[in-house]
Amino acid sequence: MIDASTADLPVAYDLEPWTDLMVATVGAMAALAGLFFVALSINVDLIIHQQRLPGRAAATVVMLLTLLLAGIACLVPGQPGWAIGLEIAVLGICVTAFSARALKPQTIDDAPALNRFIYRVEPLLIMLLPCVVLVVAGISLMVEAGGGLYWLAAAFVTGIFACMTNAWVLLVEIKR
Repeated sequence: MIDASTADLPVAYDLEPWTDLMVATVGAMAALAGLFFVALSINVDLIIHQQRLPGRAAATVVMLLTLLLAGIACLVPGQPGWAIGLEIAVLGICVTAFSARALKPQTIDDAPALNRFIYRVEPLLIMLLPCVVLVVAGISLMVEAGGGLYWLAAAFVTGIFACMTNAWVLLVEIKR
């Protein structure tokens, strides 16, 4: 039920039409996080012995958790939009800081120049995109301008892409 205070909100700032997406996202993130932990256990010995992979694994787990929490924040009834926006912006800032630290570029001296660049920059770029989009979503919800929940949907999509890319690296590419 929509109360009078939210009846006039554009769809980008009204949580009611987004409930199904949030429920589906929360379920998907919880399932993916569980599966990712199981998958990590398969290659944990290989992961912990390579300098660049433990941070990549940690950033992936934190991103899955962050997206889960963002979806849950949207499902808590009775919160004003600015509060949800603040929660999402804080989550975005925290995951950005964590990912930047966990994925700080590593030097790979024994690889060709292009591979060194890819190994150093690619994980950081892939993970920071959904981080920044989360911050934009939160700010947009707080000020009720600029796209609101559409940014959050973009954060979900880019976050899932980043996490699945990292899962592939940690499960398959690590064996090559």
